[in-house]
Amino acid sequence: MKNARQTQIIRLIEKYHIETQEELADYLNKAGFQVTQATVSRDIRELHLIKVADGQGKSRYSIIQNEVGHLSKKYTRVLKDAYVSMETAGNLLVIKTVPGMAMAAGAALDALGWSEILGCIAGDDTIMCAIRTPQDANGVMGKLLKIVES
Repeated sequence: MKNARQTQIIRLIEKYHIETQEELADYLNKAGFQVTQATVSRDIRELHLIKVADGQGKSRYSIIQNEVGHLSKKYTRVLKDAYVSMETAGNLLVIKTVPGMAMAAGAALDALGWSEILGCIAGDDTIMCAIRTPQDANGVMGKLLKIVES
């Protein structure tokens, strides 16, 4: 439940300009997560979220980025924890995860922002990534292996 909630938090702050913990809690409650302000505060701390200026005199929550593929520590951990195996099929990259982790890992893959990845579809334990070309699929697989094996 915690991973699903934190994945939803990441999606929400990427989609909406969320300024307060109360606002984030409201969005989570509307999405079906029963949370308190204390839970939201703990999730914000664990996800290493920060407040950034939005250019309109307001601030909003954002993810701390690091140098490694512009992934937050949370995304790196999700990919490492979820990964089981992967294989290419033409320009598709099929990634197997532990049960229940494909959506979180798919969100992490989308967050990579790699131009070779056109999009990901995730089920319970499988992610299908559409990659621009078969050659790019091999390159993406190599880069992902570096992340999950580091």
